[in-house]
Amino acid sequence: MDEAHSSRYSIHPGSTKMYRDLREVYWWSSMKKGIAEFVPKCPNFQQVKVEHQRPSGLAQNIELLEWK
Repeated sequence: MDEAHSSRYSIHPGSTKMYRDLREVYWWSSMKKGIAEFVPKCPNFQQVKVEHQRPSGLAQNIELLEWK
């Protein structure tokens, strides 16, 4: 799983993408569960999770025009 997740061609996919890619070539018992547990432990995945990113800024109101 480490090789499939860290390949320069896969660019650290999330668990769903990784599962879909691997199931075309491999299969094992509890595969989906194993991948779902493996991906969140990846250091790169942990760094780019939304929870660790700063908000982009305050939302700004957009004036809407009314069509007649």
